[in-house]
Amino acid sequence: MTDRTILKVSGPDARAFLQGLVTNDVNKLDHGLVYAAMLTPQGKYRADFFMVPAGADVLLDISSALAPGIKQALMMYKLRSPVQIEETDHVMTRGLGNPPEGAFADPRDASLGWRGYDGQPADNTVNWDAVRVAAGVPEGDIELTPDTYILEMEFERLNGVDFKKGCFVGQEVVARMKYKTVLRKGLAQVAVDGMAPVGTEILANNKPAGTLFTQADGKGLAYLRFDRATGDMMADTAMVRYAPDA
Repeated sequence: MTDRTILKVSGPDARAFLQGLVTNDVNKLDHGLVYAAMLTPQGKYRADFFMVPAGADVLLDISSALAPGIKQALMMYKLRSPVQIEETDHVMTRGLGNPPEGAFADPRDASLGWRGYDGQPADNTVNWDAVRVAAGVPEGDIELTPDTYILEMEFERLNGVDFKKGCFVGQEVVARMKYKTVLRKGLAQVAVDGMAPVGTEILANNKPAGTLFTQADGKGLAYLRFDRATGDMMADTAMVRYAPDA
């Protein structure tokens, strides 16, 4: 995979350093991959990634488009902490089914298979967009944008946030949304008849109802206003339907 960059956070305080920044519990690395995100202080999405156990070090499997910004942010946060952040030459590979030796199960959803970092052969026959659309999984730089909040993007269901781990950047906003807010907008799987460009506005009765993103096999991922997402909607020339109880 050439669209992923693998950063390494090393040093005696690597795990403690990350624990104060990311949305999930770094201690879960003892059991495999950990899916997490970094947020802005206002609680909005900055980047999502997988933390990979590598002895005393932690690897970050992150979109190559987002990696430079996160590396810069980590360098800013580290101040005088005895940690180092550097890019590595590891290559992420993935496939479906049980993980081969040295690979890890994808923690977001069992249907997403495994991810490897030590030269495991990749399965290049898989339509990964179709797999993640069927599982309702957003992707950084597509559905996940700087305007989104992670609880609206199903991070709790996808094992990307831990409410018992303690503080992290943006934690107060996330906790408030969890315990004091009814989500009126968010990620949803929709049926799509036709195709529309990623990012096309969805209209319901000529009123904005959301945005259509990745589409595959007659399904799509959309960010919806739930109060307006009823009946047949349009995204350009594609018909969209949200039927969560069907």
